[in-house]
Amino acid sequence: MDSLITAAARALAAGDLLGVLKRVGLRDDAPALALRGIAMAQLGDFVRAKALLQSAARAFGSREAVARARCVIAEAEIALVSRDLGWSPKALDTARATLEKHGDWVNAAHARHLEVRRLLLIGRLDEAEHALAGLDPAPFPPASRAAYELVVAGIAMRRVRAKAARAALARAERAAQQAGIPALIAEVGSASQVLNTPAARLIGGGEERPLLLEDVEALLASKALVVDACRYVVRNANTMVSLARRPVLFRLARALAEAWPKDVSRSDLLARAVRAKHVDESHRARLRVEIGRLRKALRTVADVLATKDGFALAPHNSRDAVVLAMPVEEEHASVLAFLADGESWSSSALALALSASQRTVQRALDELAEAGKVQSIGRARARRWMTPPVAGFTTTLLLPAALPGD
Repeated sequence: MDSLITAAARALAAGDLLGVLKRVGLRDDAPALALRGIAMAQLGDFVRAKALLQSAARAFGSREAVARARCVIAEAEIALVSRDLGWSPKALDTARATLEKHGDWVNAAHARHLEVRRLLLIGRLDEAEHALAGLDPAPFPPASRAAYELVVAGIAMRRVRAKAARAALARAERAAQQAGIPALIAEVGSASQVLNTPAARLIGGGEERPLLLEDVEALLASKALVVDACRYVVRNANTMVSLARRPVLFRLARALAEAWPKDVSRSDLLARAVRAKHVDESHRARLRVEIGRLRKALRTVADVLATKDGFALAPHNSRDAVVLAMPVEEEHASVLAFLADGESWSSSALALALSASQRTVQRALDELAEAGKVQSIGRARARRWMTPPVAGFTTTLLLPAALPGD
């Protein structure tokens, strides 16, 4: 490797992107193409970066397996950052295995980080933790340790483990400062800010207040009966009942929890849960049936008692009943929550992350676009959707990893 390539590689490792382009900007050999591609990606020109890396991979000979594998990993990182989640994990896994075989443990670990970050984005937390378990960050350089700790913090946030998340972010900050890469330091700072932003709202006793992630963690560990409108479950400290596939029952449970310890009239329950505009005897009969189903579903955590005017919730072994709701609730809120990270998403990536059909997501995006809440760039397969950060959202912290029963 010549001196210019070596100098450009050192500049890239230090985050000096202009230094990379000054040294190899006019060269078209394989190493120069690869370095330029990575630099362009970090500058935000993902289309050009992807083309450069693909050219570099073709230019490297069949004997240069390690260099080709590094190009595959860099291309996978571009896909992740640009929220193109449909790329093949098998290609990344093959590249990682090649690097491990040749002793390039640092880049192999980076490939693992990319795999875990993709799993985290699409809500597969168990798989993400399993993939991360085999990594020991101790021998890695500071930048790789920071990336590792960011992934650990991301998993902890999605698991609602605020203390573990803060500890991981503190380690990530130390490692990022040691690496001295401004973009990495900014990424850690942005992740830390999420923990200081409301993650949910507490509704109960006629009051409403915002909760940080620590508050949510404390609430879920308390003796309260929580109707979780983020994950569509009813839970106490020991038991969780999923109503994700039973929306009428969940709406009934939420209405009863919001009014606790008071009751809710039959007419209000019909309006909120059954959504009947003109009530007749058939609607009242349906309400009785749905209340019976709710009693059966919640029998391990609460009773549903009939009162003179309606029904009331009676939690088992719980001090009170409350509702845990998203900071902002509106139609298509889950789509907005993903777009609130400021990145551009394809409809296929959103469908994968939300475990929904692409057509369903596309309809939601079209409605949000008509309301002026999102905008698209590009056309056809290159079309991407984005929006400025939405006030009140902490991206996807409390969205379900996967709805129970999926």
